[in-house]
Amino acid sequence: MKPEPPVAPDTAVQVRVRLRLQAAESILMGPGRADVLQGVAETGSIAEAGRRLGMSYQRVWSLVKAMNGDFVEPVVTKQRGGAAGGGAALTPTGERVLAAYRKAEAAAQKAADRPLLALRALLR
Repeated sequence: MKPEPPVAPDTAVQVRVRLRLQAAESILMGPGRADVLQGVAETGSIAEAGRRLGMSYQRVWSLVKAMNGDFVEPVVTKQRGGAAGGGAALTPTGERVLAAYRKAEAAAQKAADRPLLALRALLR
């Protein structure tokens, strides 16, 4: 099989892979959930993660609750406000889930780049 020639990128069309781990119609892990975990890890706050992602606190909290129930152990812990100030953090399981997802995402993107660039070259 001949190697494909390099394809010049066109900035108007994005080439990206989006992975989802699903059970039937239920999404267990995907880009949005990974971004929620990333936001909590970076900010220490469910509310701040939501603001960064343009999501309501309730939406982020519902995703966190779902993920906490989907995995063998919770992925995020939450503390109420008060003297300690409240906040949220990834558990060791949450850190492993996020790292595994990001690693899979990078590997899938790398594997798909050349074929998707060739496909993009066939677009109008």
